[in-house]
Amino acid sequence: MGHELTTSRLRLEPCRIEDIERTHALWTADHVRRFLFDDRQISHAEARSFIEASLASFESYGYGLWLILERDTNQLVGFAGLLRAEEEAPNLIYGIHLGFGGNGYATEAAGRVLRYALESLEITKVKADVDEPNVESVRVLEKLNMKRVHRAVLEGRPLLYFERLGLGEREAS
Repeated sequence: MGHELTTSRLRLEPCRIEDIERTHALWTADHVRRFLFDDRQISHAEARSFIEASLASFESYGYGLWLILERDTNQLVGFAGLLRAEEEAPNLIYGIHLGFGGNGYATEAAGRVLRYALESLEITKVKADVDEPNVESVRVLEKLNMKRVHRAVLEGRPLLYFERLGLGEREAS
């Protein structure tokens, strides 16, 4: 399958239906679902529908959800990707297995996805939103030079909104 991305330490492979078990396990891990799914335990069927939507997005737009693997060990580190929003810029998301936190993998993988979107796909803007208490993810977005553009409270949860413009958009503004 195309759309594989690499960094010096990581390989990012598009998430496939065959990856459902390990992807579901990652998405339902306490530390991931706390912020990704507002601490809701998603079902196996929901995880499958997210993967199917990602595959369709890769087919139509060239992006979706990637699994992050260590290049040397082929071990699953986490996931990163872009979610399509109707008539809006895609949303950058990522999550790392607890045992791999603190190694810079989230920044490295999300940065690679962001660079692919802005440079290879020439997307004009990428957005991200993060729960304000998720200071690790806020730091990742700041390291990626994403600009904080808004703060809101939704259903009692404080959210921070970030964006990064593509090269053409930065020159125009």
